[in-house]
Amino acid sequence: MAEPFKTFINADGVQAAAGHLARTSADFDAARFCADVVPQLDALELKARAMCIATALEEHLATNFDEAAAHLERALAPHGAPDQGLTGWFLWAAGEFVARRGLEHPVRSLACLQHMTQRFTAEFAIRPFIVAHPRLVFDTLQQWIHHPSEHVRRLVSEGTRPRLPWGLQLKALIADPSPSLPLLTALLDDDSEYVRRSVANHLNDIAKDHPELVAEWVERYLPDASAPRRALLRHASRTLIKQGHRRVMHAWGTGATFAGTAAITLTPARIVLGEHIGISVTLQSHASQDQVLTIDYIVHHVKADGTTSPKVFKGWHLTLSAGQTHTVTRRHAVKPITTRRYYPGRHLVTIQVNGHPVADASFVLQCIDG
Repeated sequence: MAEPFKTFINADGVQAAAGHLARTSADFDAARFCADVVPQLDALELKARAMCIATALEEHLATNFDEAAAHLERALAPHGAPDQGLTGWFLWAAGEFVARRGLEHPVRSLACLQHMTQRFTAEFAIRPFIVAHPRLVFDTLQQWIHHPSEHVRRLVSEGTRPRLPWGLQLKALIADPSPSLPLLTALLDDDSEYVRRSVANHLNDIAKDHPELVAEWVERYLPDASAPRRALLRHASRTLIKQGHRRVMHAWGTGATFAGTAAITLTPARIVLGEHIGISVTLQSHASQDQVLTIDYIVHHVKADGTTSPKVFKGWHLTLSAGQTHTVTRRHAVKPITTRRYYPGRHLVTIQVNGHPVADASFVLQCIDG
């Protein structure tokens, strides 16, 4: 069984980090710092652990922010030597410290976050500065798009994502993402897949509030795109493809209505929580030419009040030849996850091809553990 996320920040890591901080400043009391943090960890989840450490850093680092930031920078791990300094999940807490104590010192703080992000990520810490000092931050990000470190370039995109998971929502950018668009354009063909993936996720965030903007983006940048750019745009399109957005589907060549018949089979017909449903979809073409098809499936989850909530899952992308019959299969897990609670009842599964529903079937979830 996988370790819970919260263990990414643990007592051993805190003690090691305290040692690095003590090594780089004679004024830092590692024993007191650990005594303030370690006893609290067991009762806390991951984010709460990071916030607990940030509070302790406020207590134990210098009150002068420039001195505190310099101390953190001295303690950072040298590139290629992660055991010799601060790195990894502890830097979530260090970034939070910078966001709390450095908001009135934005230039110094951004310089510190630029160093930190090369050892972990500063995508959470930079967001309060975007809210408080948008012009300064975007001017700085414009310079960072040319930084030699892929981690700094990724921060340009990831730090400005409007709906970053676990991060402060950037409501101004949710309402109007235009300040970010020149940065994303500059990173569209970045050499690093790590950076391009962030750009794709950023565009997918925008699509949730401004679907036509992202549809226009795909129409503009998809023709004659390189393979890496196509992969970026495909990932950026994923929410709109699941929704069957007409412009995006046409841009990818899958906007036409499926000419043929479809059948779906679910096995077994009844399951309990923790088991799998086998999904088999058979498509028969009635067309005289090839058809490019995007096939997704929607599970209509039963809610506590007996109504259902649809969730689209990515399925298959294929070309069906004229007159061809083809079957695709998938095992779908029905198991507990933190973001969904299951309830017993009949769950409908709908197959959609190129954004249009074409067939459905159902299974019964018999009981719920606990």
